[in-house]
Amino acid sequence: MGRPNKIHSPEHLWELFTDYKSQVKNNPILKHTFVGKEGRSEYSELERPLTIEGFECYCADLGIIQDLSNYFANSNNRYKRFSTIVTRIRKEVRNDQIGGGMAGIYNSSITARLNNLVEKKEITNVEQPLFTDVSENDGNQEDTES
Repeated sequence: MGRPNKIHSPEHLWELFTDYKSQVKNNPILKHTFVGKEGRSEYSELERPLTIEGFECYCADLGIIQDLSNYFANSNNRYKRFSTIVTRIRKEVRNDQIGGGMAGIYNSSITARLNNLVEKKEITNVEQPLFTDVSENDGNQEDTES
């Protein structure tokens, strides 16, 4: 018999995630800036994005589990009952990142890269000859206007 799961149920995993989400959204990043010609020190609040890595760190900081990769990958098909919650967590994180990127809260190019969003541009190269092809008239450049 294997070791018991550190996270005993999908509901427990969801509860951990919602606690993580609340903790992240209620604790903005403080950006230190200097304002005006006198360089007055100020702090502005920046919203923190949700990340899977941040969620893993949150669980590790609580002493619950160090690595959630088995739950997210359904290793050896042992975590199948967590698949619906894991999918929901992934979608919550992705929605937060994409929505925040579109609203200008987060850096949109980083958000796009993290979520495999790519703007596809089709570029076609048309070669322009440097010289006209004179092989059609045996190299003679006769005046055809007579």
